[in-house]
Order: sequence, then structure tokens, then C-alpha cells
Amino acid sequence: MEAMRILLVAGGWSTEREISLKGAASVARTLSERGHAVTLFDLSDGFDRLMELAGQHDVAFLNLHGQPGEDGLVQALLEHAGCPYQGAGPVGSFLALNKAATKTLYRRAGVQTADWEFLPTRPAEGWKPSMPFPLFVKSNTGGSSIDLFRVTDEAGLKAALDTLFEHRQEVLIEPLIPGQELTCGVLGMPGEEKALPPVLIVPKREFFDFHDKYAADGAAEICPAPLPEEVTARVQAAAVAAHRCLGLAGYSRTDFRLREDGELFALETNTLPGMTSASLIPKEAAAEGMAFIELLETLLGYAIRQHKKA
Repeated sequence: MEAMRILLVAGGWSTEREISLKGAASVARTLSERGHAVTLFDLSDGFDRLMELAGQHDVAFLNLHGQPGEDGLVQALLEHAGCPYQGAGPVGSFLALNKAATKTLYRRAGVQTADWEFLPTRPAEGWKPSMPFPLFVKSNTGGSSIDLFRVTDEAGLKAALDTLFEHRQEVLIEPLIPGQELTCGVLGMPGEEKALPPVLIVPKREFFDFHDKYAADGAAEICPAPLPEEVTARVQAAAVAAHRCLGLAGYSRTDFRLREDGELFALETNTLPGMTSASLIPKEAAAEGMAFIELLETLLGYAIRQHKKA
């Protein structure tokens, strides 16, 4: 790939800001070593400059997590500026960020997902969940396992709801699905998508929480996942189906639970997965023989092709 002027957009003001900046440093270093001219732009440093800077670059690489970024806002602004960017467009980003909307679309597409309750506001006094404990309580639009709670009784549920509603979050409640934690990436232009090798995640704590995701002594991530061939194929097919039903482009990563009886449940789909060389999508690509720089340049190539198509 010829050297390009790349606007690397990161940071912002979500709860996942520091994770975004850490990943952006890795992306910037890798692209610069390849000879690309990289401008690292933190959205917090003058959000109103985004479109002006976009017009001065060949392509944008988004390394954002949470809002703004995964909600489609930045993508919409870049489209107005005529600047290509990698990954999902505004609509797909918005739908995938909203877990209740995602699960609704999964069901319509035949992608199995667990039952759920969506609480956009605090329920009335005396309300009880329709599902038995234990339950997972999470932000409907959050990520990185921030504000994720495993609750086993009504007192724990009340404490989790109090925390989330105090933070002005919408709430999603799901049942515990006993079994294995898996994740699977998808890579490719629309209509040409291919699933990458799945990863088996083995938490060292009670569940795959923020610490297990990011700490040096966190969860073990085994890629390719040591699964029977038939199960691997089902995971990969479900990842592609999830990607397509949300109308995504370029790449995505869908998280799953594989129940002890072999039933597979999609949890959520990430449109801007972590992007350090040790992150999950790069690990999956490496298992296919694709180096980190090759993955980054492939995504940028998709961005330019998609822009020309549009």
C-alpha cells in the first residue's frame, strides 16, 4: 500500500477513553513505521476541528470506544467531510451500540440470543424481573465490561440498578448462560465477509469483567479456540450472520456463550473492536497468518474501496 495521510481519531469523553488512547498509540506506531503520515487526533481537543482535519487527510482510522464513536456520530461527520473511514457506517454503528436493538435484529435474522429485559427508565416500586437469578445487569449502550454486574438476589439487583440509573444509563438484563465464553471476528467487504478463527476466553475471576479484559493477569485468550470443527463452523456462521443483520462493513467482533448442551447464544457485536497487537481481532488475524500492519492496511483499503463505491 502506498503511503497515506491518515487521521487517527481516538480519545473522546466516554468511560472507555483511556482504552481508546492506549490502542491508538499502538496503531499510530505501527502505521508510522510503515511510512504513513499519521495525525493522532483526540476528539476532546476541539471536536469542531474534526471535519476540517478530515479534509486534509486521505483516510481516517477510528479507534474510538463508546460514545462518541461507536454511536455513528463521527462516521456521519466524516461522510459529510468526504473522508473515507474503516468499519461500519452511521446506521450500523448506532444499531450495534444499542444492545436491545441488536438482540431484536439477531432474533429477526435467526441468530440465537438469550432472553432479555430492557429498562430505559427506573421501574416502578415493586417491580421484579421475569427471569430467575443469577442475572447480568449492564448498560444498554456501554462497553468494555464497565458497569457490568452479576447479581444473585433482589438486593444485588437493586444496587446494580441504582448505580446504572444514577449514571443515567439505560439498562439491559440477561440471564446467566452457563458454559464457555467465545468471540469471533469477521473481516471483509460487504458480500465478501469471512469469519476469522474464534477465540476461547477463560476468565480468572467470576466472569469476563473489566479486570479480566485488560489486566496483565487477566483472562486467558486461546486462539484458535480448541473446539470441534462443527462447533467452530457454527460460531463463524453466526458471527457473519450477526455482522450482516446489523448492516456492518469492514470488520466486527461478536461475543458468544456456548452452553454446556451445545446451544450457542450471541451476546453483542462490537463495530470498533480493540486494536492493539494483543487485542482479540489482531490475534484472530494472526492465527490466519496476517500481521498487525497487514490487518490495519487491509481495513484502510476496505475504507477507500467502500468510499469509492458509495
